[in-house]
Amino acid sequence: MKIAIGSDHLGLELKNMIRDFLKDKEIEVKDFGAMSKKPIDYPDIAEKVAKAVAREDYERGILICGTGIGMAIAANKVKGIRAAVCHDLYSAERSRKSNNAQIMAIGALIIGSELAKKLVEVWLNSEFQGGRSERKVKKIMEIETENFS
Repeated sequence: MKIAIGSDHLGLELKNMIRDFLKDKEIEVKDFGAMSKKPIDYPDIAEKVAKAVAREDYERGILICGTGIGMAIAANKVKGIRAAVCHDLYSAERSRKSNNAQIMAIGALIIGSELAKKLVEVWLNSEFQGGRSERKVKKIMEIETENFS
């Protein structure tokens, strides 16, 4: 599996920890920044990661900012992307199984490093179930097609 990861300056430390955690599991990771504590606007990073995932250069993406909310909103502006904020194990699992989210957004000011590792593990090990959810995800993508010309 190939993962794109990125953060703003608030998520830098958590991003670096998750990046190293993934590398220790021998998962290929591309770091799209931030690379320092110098303030950076999260939409710039979210767009880079989301476009890389949308192009299918990477199977999934992980975005980290203060709350995860801004990153998810920005990533969801890229055609074809479904990004979800995940701060608990159930939402991490369901974002994949029910919504087929390719991007997980988490908040460095919300969760700690140990929970972040568990969220990433659950998210990476969950696959889209299809079934009744298939119809709903298809409808989401139809809404996108109608509104993103």
